[in-house]
Parts: sequence; C-alpha cells; structure tokens
Amino acid sequence: FCTPCLQECLKPKKPVCGVCRSTLSPGSRALDLEKQIETTETTCNGCNKKMYLSKMRSHAASCSKYQNYIMEGVKAVTKEPLHNTRNFPNRFTFPCPYCNEKNFDQEGLVEHCKTLHSMDEKQVVCPICASMPWGDPNYRSANFMEHLQRRHRFSYDTFVDYDADEDDMMAQVLMRSLRDK
Repeated sequence: FCTPCLQECLKPKKPVCGVCRSTLSPGSRALDLEKQIETTETTCNGCNKKMYLSKMRSHAASCSKYQNYIMEGVKAVTKEPLHNTRNFPNRFTFPCPYCNEKNFDQEGLVEHCKTLHSMDEKQVVCPICASMPWGDPNYRSANFMEHLQRRHRFSYDTFVDYDADEDDMMAQVLMRSLRDK
C-alpha cells in the first residue's frame, strides 16, 4: 500500500484493515500469522537457499543474486507493456461530487459530505453507485445526503463478489443458508 492509502485506513477515529476494511483493535497482534511466518520454509529465488519466511526480508536485502533476479524482472516488465490488461473500475476511492476532492473511501466520503455539504441541494451523481456494475453514471440523486446515509451505511465489497453472476450468487446464498442451520 502507498502511504496516503495507509493513512486513510489508520485514521485515528476508526482504523481499518487495508484489505478487508474490518476495524483494527489497537495493540492486537496476529499471533497465529506470526507463528506461521516463523515456521514456514521458503527458497530464495536468487541463490536457492532455504530459510524461514521470517528471515527472508533480511536475506533478500543482502543477497546479490536475489537483487539481480529482481532487476531482471523489473527490466522485463518495463520493456514490454502489458497488452492484456483489463479495465477495472475503482471501487475503493471516490471523489466528492460537490467539491471534487479525491481519494475518499466510502466511509470517508460519507463523513466528508455530512460535514461540509449537508446543506448543498445540488443534484449530483453518487460516485459509489456509479462505480458499481449496476450503477448508472448519469443518475442524479434528488437528495444525495439522504441517499448516502441510507444506501451507504456499509461497504458493498464486504458482501458482493463483482465477478459472480446472479446465478452464482444465488447458489452461494443457498449454500450458506444450509450451513447456518
């Protein structure tokens, strides 16, 4: 993650995980993950030496063969642009539709608009909805503030698989309902 994105996730009010957006508890450590890193063996891609994952970072910093391996990869990527890139919409950061300030996560956009634009009656397109597969990038909400507060109380990416079609989602829901009994 880049620093601005991490800073957004670690806001003092409510720090969240940069991946799943769940709330972070101050001072809690992932001890099970630390143990797994201490006990999982890997091989250096440069010199083929075996070591634990916990030692890999310091080894990579001093292994000249690993440094060469990385540089070869960088050269290969920078020489040939990728021709098979897919165009993914950004569903993680949004601009304010009123003042065009950028890079708000969903919660940040809601908070920003409540604080600075609660009295603005201009009809605007919801940037969160517009980024969704079902969203209409031209639809202007009659009451954007009410829309934000009702429609965006939670993050869709927690509950939605954007790559699944309706039949797949229905099958997943049915399977989960059977497991929950």
